[in-house]
Parts: sequence; structure tokens; C-alpha cells
Amino acid sequence: MEQFVVDVKNLSEKLIHRQIDSNLDDVIETLFKAISTLDAAAKLQDSQLEEIAIQLWNWAVTKRVGSTITEEQKAKVRHVACRLLYLCGPENPSENIVRKQILMASKTGRTWLDCKKPKVADDFLSLAVSSLETLYSRLTSHGDCAEDINTPKGDIEKDLLRVLSYQAESAVSQEQHEEAVSCIQRCKEMLLRLPKETGYLSLICYNFGVDTYSQGKHEESTFWLSQSYDIGKMNVKYSPGSEMQAKVLRLLAKVYLDWDCQKYLEKALHAVSLANKEHMQLSGLYLKIQILIKSRSPDEATKSGLSELLDCEVPLEVCLSTVKLLVEENREALAFDFLKRVCQHFESSPELGSALLMHIELLLQRDKDLLAKQKIEDAITGHYTGKQLAPPTLSSLHLLLWDRASKNFEAKNYSEALEWYNYSLSFYRADELDQNLAKLQRNRSTCFLHLHQLEKAKEAVEKAARIDSSNIFTQFNIYKIAVLENNAEKAGAALREIGALAQNPVTSEERLLVTENAAANLLSLAAQIALEHEQQETAIKALESLCERSQDVTQILTALRCLVRLFLTTMENISEENRNANLDILLSYLKTALEKLSQIHGHGAQQHSEDANWFRRIAWNSALQCEHSPVRMRDFFLLSFQLSQLCAPDRGVLMGQKTCLLMAAAASLEICRSSDHTEQQTELLTQTLEHIQLCKEIWTTIKASGTSSKDKTDTLLLLYEFETRAKLNDPKLESVLESVLELDYIETKLLEMIAVLAMEPPAHYPVLCKKALRIALSLHRKQSQVDLTRCSLIQLTLPSGVSEVQPCVLEEVWAYYEEALSIIATAPEDFPELEILWLLTRAWNTGILLYSLAQYPEAERWCGLGMSFLKHLGSLQDSYHSQMAGLYSEVLDRLDKAKKNLIIEE
Repeated sequence: MEQFVVDVKNLSEKLIHRQIDSNLDDVIETLFKAISTLDAAAKLQDSQLEEIAIQLWNWAVTKRVGSTITEEQKAKVRHVACRLLYLCGPENPSENIVRKQILMASKTGRTWLDCKKPKVADDFLSLAVSSLETLYSRLTSHGDCAEDINTPKGDIEKDLLRVLSYQAESAVSQEQHEEAVSCIQRCKEMLLRLPKETGYLSLICYNFGVDTYSQGKHEESTFWLSQSYDIGKMNVKYSPGSEMQAKVLRLLAKVYLDWDCQKYLEKALHAVSLANKEHMQLSGLYLKIQILIKSRSPDEATKSGLSELLDCEVPLEVCLSTVKLLVEENREALAFDFLKRVCQHFESSPELGSALLMHIELLLQRDKDLLAKQKIEDAITGHYTGKQLAPPTLSSLHLLLWDRASKNFEAKNYSEALEWYNYSLSFYRADELDQNLAKLQRNRSTCFLHLHQLEKAKEAVEKAARIDSSNIFTQFNIYKIAVLENNAEKAGAALREIGALAQNPVTSEERLLVTENAAANLLSLAAQIALEHEQQETAIKALESLCERSQDVTQILTALRCLVRLFLTTMENISEENRNANLDILLSYLKTALEKLSQIHGHGAQQHSEDANWFRRIAWNSALQCEHSPVRMRDFFLLSFQLSQLCAPDRGVLMGQKTCLLMAAAASLEICRSSDHTEQQTELLTQTLEHIQLCKEIWTTIKASGTSSKDKTDTLLLLYEFETRAKLNDPKLESVLESVLELDYIETKLLEMIAVLAMEPPAHYPVLCKKALRIALSLHRKQSQVDLTRCSLIQLTLPSGVSEVQPCVLEEVWAYYEEALSIIATAPEDFPELEILWLLTRAWNTGILLYSLAQYPEAERWCGLGMSFLKHLGSLQDSYHSQMAGLYSEVLDRLDKAKKNLIIEE
């Protein structure tokens, strides 16, 4: 206990004298826990504790003013102070001590109540009651200490009433109804001596009634509200006043109404009637009507209440709310009857339009269209004869009419919808320029279109355009009419306007859900309309505009598919020039498809893979139609390859990729063959080399899963690579030839082609050419059929001028001639006659060239070689024999003379 005292003193000292609030919570919490561990009956004799208790109490009061501590912290400090005061109090405390105990205990209990901790509050409220009873007992006794009592008896009773009301409040919050009733009963008994507390106690009971009503405890709520009213009547002078009494009674009536309207009808009516007598208010009158209606009271009783409502000159708004209530409770006859009386009662009021509007709305809700139309026509007549509807009412009426029109439109009752739109139109002036009027004219135009009244539709949309030409829906209606009139020019102009307006956000239109992609959806619909009317060119323009404006990739891909199909159908019977133009447009569509598919690659993989595969096949087939245009063929094959990269990878797709790259390379090389050597050509060849390399990688992947021995891919790849590198003057060209020679099977035709490519401008590689042809000759020897490559070798090595006549060259060519002659001798019929003639002529001309250079022995040798081919000629033999024989004799004679002259000179 001594340690407790020391701790309390130290902690209190820290709390009272500290200046910084950094650990305020910790000090308060430690004090609170320390005092809470003590036995409630413990006693300490320490004069300092009483002083500390008072200091703590005063500290809490000052801190409360400064709002530097929370309500719960204040409660805990008060809790500590109060316990300390009781802890150190004597067995017979003085009046001053008891008064302090009462003050601290009652206020601590009140604070805990405010913190929603009634159980903790109960302890202190009990202490307060006990101290008050002690003080009261001393006052009423005639003992020795009576003269020490200075507190008036009335003040003690007043304090006791307050504490008892706190206890009642605590009991209510803990759902201890009987305990609360007991406390309030004691308070009521004290009111005879404390009449001024009547209003306070009445309000306390009212608050209990409100709290229990909010918790759905109707029986307890009616008890407390009845108590509140009864207590208020106990002393009129000090009651809460008639207005508050009426408020209590209205709530009591409402609780009865919500609890069981049928069972407690009389009590509810009695309560509300008393309320209206106490203090008449609109809420009371309306509540009475509510009770009568919801309790299913007879019509006469309800009518009486409704008449009372009108007699009291309530606002029109209250009357209309009453009509709504009657309708909600299925008292339609009463509702329409009362609404009729309301209209008569407020006939001269400028607010009458709202009653008329409700009447029309109720009729429409019950599908009494004829009666509603009659009321609308009356409203139109009144609108132009001095009884104009207020702007808010007119706006609501327009919405009502439009809603009715829209429902008929959705049901395809276009004539009926048009009639409702026309009613709405009747409220507009002819010269009025209103956005809603433009929308109304558009809706009318659409109805006329469905009714096949084209001229009226045009008239309506023209009126809409005069008001709001920059509206996308106005332009859309203009477009629809232009399509129906088969006016492609006007339809195209409307599409351009729609496209331009699509750049801005689209505002909502009647019964149309507007999304971020609303403009694109309109363009999609425009294309559909054009196709339905077989206007392909207009549909194409709409779809192209859709592709430009839409943010929805799926929608764009669908539009592109449609465009591709349209173009493919138009390409069947057109000229070559138009065909090429269409192919260029088709190419642009496929490029757009590739761009959009690349943006969403990986999202919705299966669907987009199917889309990519569809466009891939289109690109492939289009490439095959470009046999006379290698540029277009290349572009289509490359697009097909790029699209295939977005497909699900399988062997079929890989084979397609390989073929696309091969065909693209072939087309690129064809382009280069027919063009001059330029920088663009170099760039194209470099790209082709990249495509060949990529194709090799794909082919390697394919071969890993097995291939046919007849596949020529390796051969083609090497052939295209050789040609590309040859044209680029690439130093790796020879390594390509080496790769060719490493093939498992080498065709002589491949080597011939490589030989040709090695010498085809701008390439010039005679060494590689001859190497290829030599190997081809070698391969030929192993074959049974004649190969014509000998002529190529001879042509390559024969001298073309005097400077090239060298013995080594002539010997090389002589060997090729002998090889050719031996082949011809073995199969003379298989060797073409023109090739024999070519060999003959070249050998003979070489001899004449040598003769002109005075190389007579060699000249005779080559001329003789030419003569040896003569016997293998067919039909040309006789003609050439007569010419060559004479000439050959002349050559021999000249050779003999030359030899003789040479001997004489020696």
C-alpha cells in the first residue's frame, strides 16, 4: 500500500506539473491501472492524497477547456481523482468532503456515460447516490451534527434527481428497462417538490423514446414517449412547451403506426389528434393522413382527413405527396378523386402545372393513354392561353412524353411514338433554338424513316440541322436518308462530318447508351446500313473511317475483315490497272491489321491468333496474284510472315513462315535484276540477306522434327544467298559456294545457275564461275545425258581480243573443246545442232585470229578443230562445208607460203 501511495504521488506530480504532452497517455494509463487494482473498500489515511485528488480533478477541468485531452482521458483522470478522494476520506466525513465526493462521483459517472461505458459509470453513480443519501439523512436527523449542515434540502434533492436520471440513462443503454423505469419513477415522485425539473425529466424520457425507437423496440419507445408527455402535463408552467409536447405525441403516433397500424390505429389517431390540438403543424396533418391511409381506414374517414388537409390551406406539395401515398397504398379511386379536388382548389395557382403533371403521369402508369392525351391537350391549350407551365414542370412533362415515345419506339409502334414526340413538339415555339428540340426532331425523323415517309424524315432532320448541325446524331440521320436516296455524294459528305465530329466526346442521345467508342459504333452502323442497301463504296468509306476513329481493336479487326472481303469480291472482273490499285489498298488494310494485332498480342490469345491466321492467309493468297509485280509480291509475303508470327506456333505455321521468306527473297532478287544498281537496291539486298538468314533459322527448327528428302529449301536458300552476296560484292561469296558443295546431293543445274549468277552484272566472278562449271562437268561425266555447260566454259575462256591470246588460256579452252567433241561423238543425235555450229564457229574464228597474228601452226590447229565439228552438223553441213573447205584450203596455202618465206629469210 505504501508503494502504491508513492507511485500515485510521483505519477500525479508528473501529470500535474509536466509541460510537454509527449507521454501524456502513458502517465494517465499508469495512474488508471494503479487505482483500478485497489480494493474498492480500502482506506488510506494520508492528507496529501486528498490534496492530490483535488489537484488532479482541477487539472482535468483545465485541460478540458484547452481540449488537449480526449473525453476518455478526462474520464480516467476524474476516475482516479474520485477514487483517491473516497480512499482517504474519514469514516464520518464533513459536509465539505461529502459535497466534494458527490460532485466528483456524479460528474465522473456522467463522463463515463458520455464515453459509452455505462457499467463503469454505474459504480460512480452509485457512490454519488450513497453520498447524497448520507447528506440528506444528516439534514433530516436531529442529531448533534445537524447544525453543521449548510446545504439546503432542495439542492440535495435536485442533485439526487440528476444522478437518478443518469442511472436511468445507463440502464436504458444496457437494455435494463425495469431498472430505468424504477429510477424515473423515483424522479417523478420528487417532481412535486422540484417542479422546475419537469421540462428536464420530460426531455430525458423523450430521448429514451427516440433511442428505443431507433433500435426497433416499439413497446419500450411508446412507454417512454407516453411518460414524456405525461410528465410534461404535470406542471404546465415548467413543461417543455406545447410545441415540444406536440412533437412527442407525433413521434408516439408514428411509433404506433410503424409497430402495428391495424392494432394500434386508435392510439395512433388519438396521439396525432392530441398533437394537432397542442400545436398544429403540417407534419401532424400529414401524419394523420398517413395513419388513415396505411391502416386501410374506410374511405369516408380518409376523405374526412383529406378535406381537413385542404381546409388547413396546406401547400400544393403536401397535397401531391398525399396523392402519391394514396397511390402507393393502392387507394387509386381516392387518389384520383383527391387529385381532382386539389386541381380545383389550386386552380388559380401558378403551381397548378405540377398537379396536372402528376395527373398525366398517374394515368400513363395505368396505361390510360386516351385520358392522358386529353389532359396533355388541355395542357397544350392552356400553355398558349395564358396558363403556361413553369419551366421545371415543362421539363418534367417533356421527359414524361419522351419516355412514353421511347417505349413505343422500342415496341416498334412508330406511329404511336411519333404522336408522343409531336405532343412534346407542341410546347416549343416555331423559332425556338434548343438542343432538346434538335434531339426531338432527330427522333421524329427516325420514326418517319421507319414509317417509310422519307420526305417528312428529311424535313425533320433539316430542322434539326438548322439548330444543331454539329451534332453527330444529326449527321447520322442525314447519312441514313442519303443512303435511302442512293445519294453517294451526300452520304460521303455526312460520313466525313461524322468522322470529324468523332474526334470529340459524344453526348448522350435518347435511349442510346453512349460509351467511349460511341462514334465508332455509329460508323459501324453506318457501314451496315450501306451494305444492306448494296452500296459498297459508301460502306467501304464508313469502314475506313471506323478503322481510323475506333479505340476498340476487336472492332477495328472486324471492320478490316469486312473491308478485305469487299475488296476481294470487287477484284474478280477488273482491269489490271485497277487491280493493282486495289491490291495496294488491300495491302494497307493488312498493314493496319498487323499493327492492331501487334498492340494486343498476348491478350485473348486464341481469338487474336485466329484473326492473325485469317489475315495471314489473305496476304499469302494476295501475294500469289502479284506474279507481274514483284514489289507487291514481296510486300504481301513479308506481311504474311509478320502476321504468322502472331499465330499459335506449330509446324504448319513454321512451314508457312519459311515459304514466305523464301518467296520474299525471290521477289526481292527479281526487283534487283530489273533495276539499276542504286543505294535503294543495296538496302533491298541487305534486307534480303536478313530474310534469308531468318529463313535458315526457321528451316533448322523445322528440320529438327524431320523433313522430306525431296525438299529443295537448302538449295534455294544457298542459291538466293549466292545471288544476293554476288550483287552486293560480298567477300563471303566463296563460302556460299563451298556450302553448296557440301550438300548431300548437288545438281549440275544448280552449279550452272551459280556460274551464270557469278557473271551476271553487276557481279563479275569468273574464277568462281569456272569453278562451278568445272565441277558441273565433272558431275556430268558420271551421267548418261549430255549437258550443255561445255559451251559456257568455252565462252568464258575463249579470248575476246588480241591481248587475251595466251597459250595457257588456249590450252584450257582446247581441253574443253576436246571434251565437247568426245561427247558429241558418243551421242551426236542428242547434241543440238546450233550448239555444234556455235562450237565450230568459235573454234574457226579463234584460228583466223591466230592467223592474223602470224601464229600459223596454232592457226592451222584451231581451224582444223573447227573442221572436225563440220561432220557432226546435220542439215547445215553442206552449206558450211562448201564455204569452209575452200577457205580452209586457202588458209593452208597461205600457211605453206608463209613457211617457205620463213625458210628463204633464214
